[in-house]
Amino acid sequence: MRTALVQRVTKETQITAEVDLDGGEVVISTGIGFFDHMLNAFAVHGGFGLKIDAKGDLEVDCHHTIEDTGIVLGKAFDQALGDKGGIARFGSFYVPMDEALGFCSLDISGRPFLVFDAQFPEERIGGYDSCMTEEFMRAFAYNSGITLHLQSLYGKNSHHITEALYKALAHALRAAVARTSTDKPLSTKGVL
Repeated sequence: MRTALVQRVTKETQITAEVDLDGGEVVISTGIGFFDHMLNAFAVHGGFGLKIDAKGDLEVDCHHTIEDTGIVLGKAFDQALGDKGGIARFGSFYVPMDEALGFCSLDISGRPFLVFDAQFPEERIGGYDSCMTEEFMRAFAYNSGITLHLQSLYGKNSHHITEALYKALAHALRAAVARTSTDKPLSTKGVL
């Protein structure tokens, strides 16, 4: 079973994430409407079962809730992948969203890194600060052990740019976690 359940409680947030890499129910509740929309799109386009319940100090702003959700979701993916044996490991994908084009390339390497190249014309999308896209992606990459490259090639609308990036991540990750004919990690070292 490629599943995991991770909980994290701090003075700022209380977050639970349940992941099934092979599909299942999608139930998202973070208190931030646009973020819920992005996580739902991520799960649907990735083909993942995903349940997230996040409560955070939204009276401050959205930062802690979004970043901490990235931490918990990253840990859940790392646990669900186990020793990372028997997966394709690499994935890349382009997603057009109206006038915007997003790209993601990733390696489930055990060596976390983020390269993020995107500009957002509008500072906010509903209750979601556009700059939080990078913070979420960093938290996810570093806690899942993924080398993650994301780029917005162009776009004029922050909603479209952001959605293209989340969906590109989903499709690239879907390709990378796909099962292969071996149960060994795809590495000349023999381990990841």
